[in-house]
Amino acid sequence: MKRVDPELVEILVCPDTKLNVDLVPTETVDKINLAIKENNILNIDGQSVKEPLQDGLLREDDKIIYPVRDSIPVMLIGEGIPMEQFE
Repeated sequence: MKRVDPELVEILVCPDTKLNVDLVPTETVDKINLAIKENNILNIDGQSVKEPLQDGLLREDDKIIYPVRDSIPVMLIGEGIPMEQFE
């Protein structure tokens, strides 16, 4: 799996809170993708997430993960995935 360029990650921030983001461990992406496959994940907009993540960027307060698809971070507020779904 190709990861997002670390230099890009350094300049990205959450579009809502402006908090920094960082790459999540591959195990976390795998856990999220399993839940997506089981149709158990909603994004901030309340829509079911159907497309698996290639990677993810976690907001520094650990509350929201932004998906990465085709090596492109999807930094749209509504596309964020609340991490409380995994607790």
